[in-house]
Amino acid sequence: MSLLNDLTGASPGLSPRAVFLRLGTIGALVAGTAGAFAYAGGWLSPGDLTQARIVDRFEQINGPHPGFRRNHAKGLCLAGRFESSGGGARLSKASLFAAGQVTPVTGRIALAGGQPYAADAAATVRSLALRFHLPDGEEWRTGNNDIPVFPVRTPEAFYAQLLAAKPDPATGKPDPEALKAFFAAHPESAKAAALIKARTITSGFADDTFRSLNAFRFVAADGNETLVRWAFVPEQAATAESPAQATRADKNFLFDDFAAVIRQGPVRWHLIVTLGAPKEASADATLPWPSEGASVDVGRVVVTATEAEANGNCRDENFDPLVLPAGIVGSDDPLLSARSAAYSQSFTRRAGEPKAPSAVHDTPVSGAGL
Repeated sequence: MSLLNDLTGASPGLSPRAVFLRLGTIGALVAGTAGAFAYAGGWLSPGDLTQARIVDRFEQINGPHPGFRRNHAKGLCLAGRFESSGGGARLSKASLFAAGQVTPVTGRIALAGGQPYAADAAATVRSLALRFHLPDGEEWRTGNNDIPVFPVRTPEAFYAQLLAAKPDPATGKPDPEALKAFFAAHPESAKAAALIKARTITSGFADDTFRSLNAFRFVAADGNETLVRWAFVPEQAATAESPAQATRADKNFLFDDFAAVIRQGPVRWHLIVTLGAPKEASADATLPWPSEGASVDVGRVVVTATEAEANGNCRDENFDPLVLPAGIVGSDDPLLSARSAAYSQSFTRRAGEPKAPSAVHDTPVSGAGL
């Protein structure tokens, strides 16, 4: 019985029945833990949509690209700071909103899609991911896109849309019948697609607006909660894409242009928080919020440096939208937890893969602090 005693922590005075009862308890704990991991991986529910299946579909659509993100694969690192206006302090107790507070920021600009070496195209959805480094180890991570609404309402619809929009190898375009069937089954996505198509495409990253799309809640010091969405609105006046840009041969022109602008001076975005009324949808990212709704300018992000992706910088960061400081919490939008889980799965996979150089090359600005 000495081996059983060692394994179970049982004292020599316990009866064999007591020892086996304790061993059974340990077995149940182990089985429960294994079951939790199996559930998370989707092993016990092959028909359910899991983060692994979502990332698998990205790989199915885009092919294998070891070491790169499965979506927004092509990107460039940035660094700077957030300068609080104090306007957000009444809405959220997060320390970065205190009047006069300056918070270091790192982040990444990127293009949607899983092709890390694809040529830049002005109409491709652009993203701005930011990581706010608050005092005492707190962080705020946020991923934002330059479209007015998200194209789907649920993770299941997103999974179906990925397949419906897969380009046909023969034409390079999605099968129109597959898209027609998808929109017939998801009319809310058809309306969202029309809004996305009608957006103004700006000349580049620096004059583009990036939106949270999902709703969150700001929590004030007194416990009051406010439903919000936010947008990073450029200080630089927006300029529409020119015909010359649309025909540029430089495959990295959007990133090269942004890096060139930063070398001339900082790029600034104001963080505009839109306040949601109770009647407005918090769980449906395909719906725009009324443009006349109340909004608050809570400060500005000032980007002072860029750098190509490499070991230890934004390439190895996970911009999980549910990494939030005290004072910001997620809403009931089902896409938030799905994004968080899929980002984690993508990060875990690429962390263990060999790394290839980024398609975007950039000479770091002196004093970048990346």
